Amino acid sequence: MSRMAKSDPSEILEPRENTYFTGHDAAESAFLNAWSGGRLAHAWLICGPRGIGKATLAYRIARFVLSQEQNAEATSDMFGAPPALSLQMSAEHPVFRRIASQGHGDFRAIERGWSDAKQTKRKTVITVDDVRGIGSFMTMTPSEGGWRVVLIDATDEMNTNAANAVLKVLEEPPKQAILLLLAHNPDRLLPTIKSRCRRLDLRPLQTDQVAALLNRYRPDLSPEDTRPLAVLSDGSIGRALELEEEGGVDLFRDLIALLSTAPQIDTSLMHAVSDRALRGDVFWTITGLLSWWLARLTIEAARGGLTDLEEVIPGERKLAEKLIGLAPPIAWAETWQYLGRISERTLAVHLDRKRSLLLILNAIQQAALGRSAA
Repeated sequence: MSRMAKSDPSEILEPRENTYFTGHDAAESAFLNAWSGGRLAHAWLICGPRGIGKATLAYRIARFVLSQEQNAEATSDMFGAPPALSLQMSAEHPVFRRIASQGHGDFRAIERGWSDAKQTKRKTVITVDDVRGIGSFMTMTPSEGGWRVVLIDATDEMNTNAANAVLKVLEEPPKQAILLLLAHNPDRLLPTIKSRCRRLDLRPLQTDQVAALLNRYRPDLSPEDTRPLAVLSDGSIGRALELEEEGGVDLFRDLIALLSTAPQIDTSLMHAVSDRALRGDVFWTITGLLSWWLARLTIEAARGGLTDLEEVIPGERKLAEKLIGLAPPIAWAETWQYLGRISERTLAVHLDRKRSLLLILNAIQQAALGRSAA
């Protein structure tokens, strides 16, 4: 019995091993309609935020295509089998098993390569060496069926040379081959790449959908943590699971408690929170939460009020109303931009994370006092 078949439903599997998929029926139907209608594009650009299921959908498409015979995408006649209604495939299917084990002769997945011999950290970009040879691979006669499939996760992580190499393949698309391109931020792609692909946009999951997935994957979580994680995730189950591992809800509670002391933010609390930013990736979790909350505060206030704001934790709306009373939305938008600049500079030149977080918190305090931190 395969690992996938005997795994617990709460086990979080890699997309290539995952049989469970939810929240994106429209995108799946769009591909199946193109397949059954004989309008199959040679390249598909699957777009959306990180952690919402793009790779899971791409692997579902790859498995489906590689289980079909040559030219089977045309609608069957009255004596043939009906068009497929789902991309779902059993984990025991031979195609599923070979793709999961990375042993299918007609499939290739491209990701960022490893930056070290022990394979503990990936490179920051996909290089031309990573994509080299996909053109010749896609033009070869399929070894196990009627199709060849290449999946690139993600195309907005390619450097210029890699992007140009992929563009060359798109300009001369091989027959009986499909290129699946994932993009977290499609605006970063070359217009010539985007124009040669059929685009599938995956929307962020609904809060209730993320909560349901958290109940599936983290059944031990309390409701007091599940709902906040679902809201903080911004529609990404991947982000929700990351936040759960990073203690995101507790960090968010501490940030709300800290900001509630504005306009004169409590100095001892400020240093206590900043000290935590020195541990692991906590700095990025804290700044990510602050960025998310300042954007949320600004947008909701600019829309005309905070009465419809769903509280992540008790007291959040009261704090939001207090800060908007102290400074207009434009001031908080400028503070949000300042936070982004400090975070980017911290990453680029390895600034001291505690000092960077203190600068950000001081900017929030200055905005609450009616001053500019820029």
